[in-house]
Amino acid sequence: MNRTILLPPKTAAVLRRLSSAGFSAYAVGGCVRDSLLGAAPQDWDICTNATPQEIIACFSEERTILTGVRYGTVTVLSEGEAFEVTTFRAEGSYSDSRHPDEVRFLSSLRGDLARRDFTVNAMAADADGVVIDCFSGAEDLQKGAIRCVGAPEERFTEDALRIMRALRFAAKLGFSVAEETAAAIHAQRERLRSVAPERLRKELKGLLCGKNAAAVLAEFSDVLCVILPELAPCIGFRQYNPHHAFDVWKHTLCALQASEPQEALRLAVLLHDIGKPAVFSFDKNLIGHFYGHAVVSAAMTEAILRRLHYDNATSKLVTTLVGGHDFALRPMDERRLRRLLARYGEDTVRLLLRLRRADRLGKGTEEAEAIEAMTQQAEALLVCVLREEQCLSLRTLKIGGDDILAMGVPRGKRVGALLQQLLDAVLDGKLANERNALVNYAQALLSREEND
Repeated sequence: MNRTILLPPKTAAVLRRLSSAGFSAYAVGGCVRDSLLGAAPQDWDICTNATPQEIIACFSEERTILTGVRYGTVTVLSEGEAFEVTTFRAEGSYSDSRHPDEVRFLSSLRGDLARRDFTVNAMAADADGVVIDCFSGAEDLQKGAIRCVGAPEERFTEDALRIMRALRFAAKLGFSVAEETAAAIHAQRERLRSVAPERLRKELKGLLCGKNAAAVLAEFSDVLCVILPELAPCIGFRQYNPHHAFDVWKHTLCALQASEPQEALRLAVLLHDIGKPAVFSFDKNLIGHFYGHAVVSAAMTEAILRRLHYDNATSKLVTTLVGGHDFALRPMDERRLRRLLARYGEDTVRLLLRLRRADRLGKGTEEAEAIEAMTQQAEALLVCVLREEQCLSLRTLKIGGDDILAMGVPRGKRVGALLQQLLDAVLDGKLANERNALVNYAQALLSREEND
């Protein structure tokens, strides 16, 4: 692997400014890792032996913000970009398993790199792009391995969230977790109970949306169950059904692998069958069934997302997807599609089709080509229905409440119920969304009621 990287000119200029003032300065962490992998870094963090006050003095002509005085971090605004410049440091014990009780500024780069979580994140590069690699991070990049710097037990004791970070990096990069690091993850997984939900949620998103998510979750299902104990009954739960080749958990992982890496969709796939063990039953032929599992799974999903402090919009969307996932993905007709659109709206229906596709592909009993063909047919029909701007809600119905009142219907629930009957007829293709047709149909319904 090439041990030099190309730094952006502005980043190199910040490093050279510090060097010209007599300090050591390096780009460090994820930006070096991503550059060695050929990916574009999202940001460029800088470390130096200059103290925060010396950093501010060095950039006296620029705007600087002392963003982390305790941890020695200064944000330098240079030529329209923000760079976090942090003094080399070592950290003491972690009483709260997150923040160091003591921070000591150092003069050496190696000491600073030694405190970092994983070897692939413990590399630095100077202004010329020459990589400094004290802990064989480049070698682990070549091997595709996530390995702790130093003793894994110490790294996870310092900050338990690193357990989830290891899984996220493995899923995102398609790497394996080194044996010693994996053993420590399994052994210390209960530490995750002390981590704030907001921090767990961020790492869970990265893990679920990683290209290697299913494989990582298969290996570390015990870790995930610390965060989501509701998943534990799914692991190894046989379905006793000819439509399913796998147990509930393996089916979930296969479906996850078959879905697109979008957060709400991946969350819905992960949780779509979480209620199955609670509703399992045998019929007289000893075939397994899960009647009502989508409703139960949706209720469990809502509680889980609330516990992890997801925002209301995401919680509502994912819960809706889970509750609505169990529809038949046979060749779609306009009537069924209009019904789905009227109930959920365009964006949710698109995700429901993707969820149902993944669910079917994850069963292991159907031809993938047939499932793909049905999905494509439904999505093509969706485009046609939307293009025609068909009536899909009461808002687009050509008559409203005033028209119903004009027919002599008193104010109250009956007005809304009658409008819903009209919309249902339009959705079913029995009635055109035209004012005269709607009025005549409404009058016919009212006349029928009077005669009954």
